[in-house]
Amino acid sequence: MPIQEPAKSSRLPLVIAVAAILGAGWWWHARSQNAENAAHQPKGGMTLAVGVETVKTMDAPLQMNALGTVNSTYTVTVRSRVDGQLEKLHFEEGQQVKQGQLLAELDATPYQAALTQAEGQLLRDQALLDNANIDLKRYKQLQGQNSISEQQVATQEALVKQYQGTVKVDQGSVAAARANVAYTRIVAPVSGRVGLRQVDLGNIVHSGDANGIVVITQTQPINVVFAIPEVSLNSVLEASSANKQLKVEAWDRDNKHKLADGAVLALDNQLNTSTGTINIKAKFANEKQQLFPNQFVNVNLQLGVRKNAVVVPTVAVQLGKVGNYVYTVNADSVVSIAKIKPGPVSGDFTVVESGLEPGQRVVIDGVDKLRNGAKVKVIDRVAQSKEAASAAEGGKKAQHKRGSGQWGKHQASAAAN
Repeated sequence: MPIQEPAKSSRLPLVIAVAAILGAGWWWHARSQNAENAAHQPKGGMTLAVGVETVKTMDAPLQMNALGTVNSTYTVTVRSRVDGQLEKLHFEEGQQVKQGQLLAELDATPYQAALTQAEGQLLRDQALLDNANIDLKRYKQLQGQNSISEQQVATQEALVKQYQGTVKVDQGSVAAARANVAYTRIVAPVSGRVGLRQVDLGNIVHSGDANGIVVITQTQPINVVFAIPEVSLNSVLEASSANKQLKVEAWDRDNKHKLADGAVLALDNQLNTSTGTINIKAKFANEKQQLFPNQFVNVNLQLGVRKNAVVVPTVAVQLGKVGNYVYTVNADSVVSIAKIKPGPVSGDFTVVESGLEPGQRVVIDGVDKLRNGAKVKVIDRVAQSKEAASAAEGGKKAQHKRGSGQWGKHQASAAAN
């Protein structure tokens, strides 16, 4: 019997250890559960402050934004059509020129000499033709008197036709020589802006020169080419069927200043399979010359107006596992997730095809901390901004007043001394 007492006393530490382990496990599980619950609630159980906006209906102007490249309507490399020495230039680099305006002159001496030679050949052969016609007329008179054979008349008729052919060849030679003389005066084939000259005075230019004399780009009007995704093609086609002249705006790289207004000129006839886009060309009058060839611009394509559209601020629209959604604020100041089907963007608003009704309130500020079912407090951000601005202005006035008082005391002290 004495040997059993120590056995009971040896089990007691083991029981205490097991109880301690179970207690620690329960405490850790409860702590983890509380931490998980806290992660889905505002910190400290506090009510979150959010900014809201009311869902409304409006006539929403629809537009599509894209990045475009300015292209010249015509780009022409001005080349000489004959070879010769460049004698005169009649343009300044960067100058606007008109179609037909004289740009350069070549040495026309050899071409003028060739023209004179061709004109002399024509005069000689024309004289021979005239003389052959006179003889033919006389031969026909003699034939009527039976004084000459029919063979002689036929021979003379053939000679006249031969001289007529020779005269035609001479006339062609004269025309070609005259054209070469005219080609020594190089004129602008289109209106536009000339670039930097590619050859200096005194050089021999050739009709086959790759660089030519100068390049002219037409900038009035001018085109902008931009691409839209395939998914937006139907919207553009529907809008263009309703309005043949869809308006297009060109904005600068920062998208802060509008450069020009234009209209859609044409859609490409096929999609680009590598990018999944289609090119659209717009035409701009470019009166102020603010669009420049190869310039990158932001393009706003106007697609008409959606009448009585349900809209929300675009900042309210979120994207998650459920798709596109917004947080709506209920009457009890609790937020709920509302799944929506967004439509096109209209300025700062997004058209909502389904999922919301006018009058509902959606969260536009403080969305990142929200969870479904969270308690919120609606804050008027506009009023807060005005109060902050007013307070800052009041602070400046008070500081200015204190500064004026100190200056007055300093002046009084200086006068007393």
